[in-house]
Amino acid sequence: MELRHLRYFLTVAEEGHFGRAAQRLNIVQPALSMQIKALEAELGGPLFLRTSRRVELTEAGLLLQAEAKRTLEQAEHTRHVVERSMRGEIGRVRVGFAGNAVFSGRLMRDIRAFHHAYPQAELVCQEMAPHLQHEAINNGMLDVGYMPDYHPEPTSALAYDLIGEWPRVVVMSSDHPLAAKPRVTIEMLAHQPLIMYATHEGHSHFDAALDRLLGDRLHIAHRISSTLSVLAMAGAGLGIALVPAPLTQVAIPGVVYRTLDAVELSANLMMVSRKDACSGAVLAYLATARAISTEANV
Repeated sequence: MELRHLRYFLTVAEEGHFGRAAQRLNIVQPALSMQIKALEAELGGPLFLRTSRRVELTEAGLLLQAEAKRTLEQAEHTRHVVERSMRGEIGRVRVGFAGNAVFSGRLMRDIRAFHHAYPQAELVCQEMAPHLQHEAINNGMLDVGYMPDYHPEPTSALAYDLIGEWPRVVVMSSDHPLAAKPRVTIEMLAHQPLIMYATHEGHSHFDAALDRLLGDRLHIAHRISSTLSVLAMAGAGLGIALVPAPLTQVAIPGVVYRTLDAVELSANLMMVSRKDACSGAVLAYLATARAISTEANV
């Protein structure tokens, strides 16, 4: 039974006349009569009592009229819902993020813009370490990730958008000997215990750059996955941390930030997603975020 047949049937039932129904449907009357006869043949009996002046519904026709209305209303509702989903107006976007996405303001800016444009779409946000985001996106458990470019071998199935880049600053306790310096150089970091972000399966680009600059004078004392934990340990005097410049907004008692003279140790922020993403909401989110990046670079 086709939806088209049900629409034809309801029009004849409403008009009570094949000629008027055909005019309303913009088809010729013989074609309409054939479609109704085909529907009656499929259902196994007459739906209309035909007279010379009008047609009336049989008992079966009355039953079909009620059911056909519900069926067409549900079909229209389904079409509307699917179209809204395709446009990204509804659906869910699962977003993972690392600390710098928050402190740089980029995560909130993207979410705010998307929520303003698509207020009925659902956003699920979760702080996750970069390597866990990478795995979750690859496995379809996460749609979008905000992370530093830590991974030495980008996965071909994923798209990597550079959405931010900043210098790094040195974080230490206020009573550290280097705290008296207005600027810190790479040479000053030689043999200093460093507090680094945790990596997964090998070194990050940042680790590799530090290794090139300091060689055997590089001393990594701790690896921490949480940004606030990195700042807390540095403030406690357990070492020095090198963090993206946006983190200087975080005021913690006993913690000081100093400029680092090392442009090659810049920090960045990537937006990572699957190239084959097909969810309307996810595609709308990515388009919104990429538009913000384009505007920022103009």
